[in-house]
Amino acid sequence: MSRRALARRETVTVVAVMTVCALLTGCQSDTPPVGKDQGPPTPGPIPPTHLKGGWPGPDNTGVPDGIRLRSTKAMKVTVPGAVIDGVEVFGDIDISADDVTIRNVRVHAPPGEWGIIQRSGYSGLTIEDSEVFGNGKDRTQIGILNQGVMLTVRRTDVHTITDGVVTNQGLVEDSYIHDPEFFEGDHSDLIAATGGPAEGKDLVIRRNTIINSLGQTGAIGLFQDFGVVHDVLIENNLIAGGGYSIYAGGGKMGKTYNIRVIANMFSRRVWPKGGYHGPLAYWDLDGKGNEWRGNVWEDGKPVPTG
Repeated sequence: MSRRALARRETVTVVAVMTVCALLTGCQSDTPPVGKDQGPPTPGPIPPTHLKGGWPGPDNTGVPDGIRLRSTKAMKVTVPGAVIDGVEVFGDIDISADDVTIRNVRVHAPPGEWGIIQRSGYSGLTIEDSEVFGNGKDRTQIGILNQGVMLTVRRTDVHTITDGVVTNQGLVEDSYIHDPEFFEGDHSDLIAATGGPAEGKDLVIRRNTIINSLGQTGAIGLFQDFGVVHDVLIENNLIAGGGYSIYAGGGKMGKTYNIRVIANMFSRRVWPKGGYHGPLAYWDLDGKGNEWRGNVWEDGKPVPTG
């Protein structure tokens, strides 16, 4: 089986609409509503499957070829330091323990809220060389949801969901996050934060391929659902699509700070402007420590902040 599982893409009618905000107690989203300024939900042209330039893609993320997987149902993990290796999970993985490792795992995420979740009060989840995806006909809201503290995601393929990775802190690197599935009312963000990180922590998004093939919301979305976003590094990623490719965290709760967007490549292969409306929105130009540097289009021309 190839690293990327194939999922059917069908149009369905959905009655119950669930947002990232609805999964988190007390959240009052500052995210603009779909249709107001984010463009239509119809997908743009999807970039080629095989990406040039050594970017993460179907050939270097997900479960490596040749690894045999054991089939299992949904899992609840409560043992600190547990290692889940070499399984194909038909259901979610629900983690209430510290320092859990998920490696060489393919998750057929169920309809509902998530494929993998680290619960509040826990930390240290590492996910690597794995794949998380929905079935393409029923909404899976989030591929990987972190309600806890530290999360690391490496060389992981996340697709056919509404939101890819939702976390306020941790590290997402060398991963391929792409092709969200649209359901009526969705806000689709492939890597999203809903506020600032825990004290002394940060969020690093580095060397990923992040392609939102829809006209909303973002490839990367930083939002003030819980508070001011700060201490985020977005560096050396290939980024494309969405209403805006990056929602940079500006909002009514206050100015962002220490948001650094450095040396990323933005693609026009989904929408001519990068995102349907452009590459960037809600950027606090005068936020303390905010830095926009070395970001270019695929032809090498600089990407402006305005």
